[in-house]
Amino acid sequence: MLSSEGFQAGACRRGNPVSIAGLRAWFAACLFALSLMPLNAHATDVPLTLDGGISATLNMPDATQPVPAVLLLHGFGSSKDEVGGMYARVATALAQKGIASLRIDFAGFGKSDGDTGSTTIDAQLDQAKAALAVLKGTKGVDPNRVGVLGFSLGGGVALLVASGQPMDVKSLVTWSSVGDFQADMLGALGQKAFDRAKEDGIVGLDLGFRTIALKQSFFDSLSAFKLDDAIATYPGPYLTITGSKDFSAQYSDRFVGLAKNPTKEAMVIPDGDHIFGVLGTDQTMADSVITKTAEWFAATL
Repeated sequence: MLSSEGFQAGACRRGNPVSIAGLRAWFAACLFALSLMPLNAHATDVPLTLDGGISATLNMPDATQPVPAVLLLHGFGSSKDEVGGMYARVATALAQKGIASLRIDFAGFGKSDGDTGSTTIDAQLDQAKAALAVLKGTKGVDPNRVGVLGFSLGGGVALLVASGQPMDVKSLVTWSSVGDFQADMLGALGQKAFDRAKEDGIVGLDLGFRTIALKQSFFDSLSAFKLDDAIATYPGPYLTITGSKDFSAQYSDRFVGLAKNPTKEAMVIPDGDHIFGVLGTDQTMADSVITKTAEWFAATL
């Protein structure tokens, strides 16, 4: 029996994966942008390998007392530094404010072990919870002052982590977050991908710079969680950041309305896209998102 990775290779030769033109162009541009970034790691970046072969990067500021910290969860098909290096950049911004961070590659992505065919929302949630426990137990981190940041699909996972472990997550920020796993992934991948997975049990997706495979279990997991319920039960401060031209903007007002804590805010970037213009020469949008996020966590952790 072929593994999903084996299926991908064979499917590519046969031209079978579902081709998603928008995602292909987007990911190809992301890869190009990342290739232009300097490769020097920050002096405080420490590579880690968590249980299950999860690749992670810990960024610790210089401090003599325990510091607050933030867990960073990447989006669909991405990796721990995120598109345009936005997570590496926000880690630096947080460190400058005396805040540690841990960013991870979900299983099957980036440098982590695993097969993308094993990806489900449940699995990513379990990996996020495990990483949160590692961060809280890290020497020099104040376990009572830990936040979570999630981007796109990772925003939905961040919401689930925060609502499921409210005493462990003191503050929450989402960037361009999904608001409905099922509807938003249908919009991103298309009905053809859903149909192929249902028919064959697995579907190959060409993202431009790589192919991945998703099993039917991924699609089944999309309807298992309701993000409205998650945000409504999370008691801590909440900030949502979206671009006005992105699908995620439709959820901003609703999520803030559902959030229980009076410290809550929706930041909508005028003319902003899903990735805040980070692949362009003008970094104004991306910089504003990073600055706002670092300031938010500094004020709420």
